[in-house]
Amino acid sequence: MASKESVNPSPHLLSTFDLRGLPLRNRVVMAPLTRARAGRDRVPNELMVRYYTQRASAGLIIAEAATISEQGFGWVDSPGIYNDAQVAGWAKITAALHDRGTPFFLQLWHCGRASHSSFHDGQAAVSASAIKIHGDTIHTPKGKEPYETPRALATAEVVAVAEDYRRAAERAKAAGFDGVEIHAANGYLIHQFLDSKTNQRTDRYGGSVENRFRFLREIVEGILTVWPAARVGVRLSPNGNFNDMGAPDFRETFAYVAAQLNAYELAYLHVMDGLAFGFHEQGRPMTLAEFRAVFSGPLLGNCGYTQQTAEETIASGKADLIAFGRPFLSNPDLVERFANGWELNPPADLKVWSAPTAQGYTDFPFHPRT
Repeated sequence: MASKESVNPSPHLLSTFDLRGLPLRNRVVMAPLTRARAGRDRVPNELMVRYYTQRASAGLIIAEAATISEQGFGWVDSPGIYNDAQVAGWAKITAALHDRGTPFFLQLWHCGRASHSSFHDGQAAVSASAIKIHGDTIHTPKGKEPYETPRALATAEVVAVAEDYRRAAERAKAAGFDGVEIHAANGYLIHQFLDSKTNQRTDRYGGSVENRFRFLREIVEGILTVWPAARVGVRLSPNGNFNDMGAPDFRETFAYVAAQLNAYELAYLHVMDGLAFGFHEQGRPMTLAEFRAVFSGPLLGNCGYTQQTAEETIASGKADLIAFGRPFLSNPDLVERFANGWELNPPADLKVWSAPTAQGYTDFPFHPRT
């Protein structure tokens, strides 16, 4: 006799969802996960095709962050979306996933100060302001190096970077993606503009929360000339301290940002509400309920969710979708395991997260009954 759990363990999490006209077969989202398998040319390859198609049962897959330009580098062997070869590489993955009926969004990325001069021919990385990350070393093409003080972008350069995002969005469309996600989280460039800790500018991109939001607003509006709003998402991490982030006014900042984004009727707002990546402890953590109050569109929760907590969160109406990151590393059939109450594989060892091999990437076992 089947166990109670195997009958319908997660009726809400595993239910269908209409994402602004894009049908999803379940509400399990594969979170963007930087896996560093694209090689020095940053072109998506056949190994990456295999990796993503193994996980095609997700309702939506958000591809790992892709740098929008060479200036955006900050991670060894991560993929890009700034040249024709990269478009062609991504196109193989989008085609393979579409053959399996899986919608696929691309996350657009610029690392900003979370980088090093080793990525930039000896030139300083850029940021909103010349404020250094205080923390551990960064892994660079030359090995581990201490963080450096970035160079503040000039006003005209900020405008040019926003245009780089728009061009990257064009290339994502050419590669066959179903939409794009703007990475405004985890201490990368857009987050560096939003956060008063890292933005001490005195031009129109600094000071008030309205000015600190301006860079993201211009990126969104530029991308909306390429994609309809229903195919553009934004990711925020209001609580995280990753890359040395977190300011006392974070609650005011992110409530304002979410309210402003609401006016665009975007595909979704992706909120890193969990604390699994660390908490800056600048106040009570922001909750999905706070974002629900100011953002009326689809809401995607992320960070540290289990099958049970994801089910409870969707059932309560706090979120429409839940993204899973680390569980998808070692469980390519995560959705099937959820649906059948099957035990998960052991977590992937940190050493294989960004190792440049198939080992620890495409060799995790499916459940025997998958």
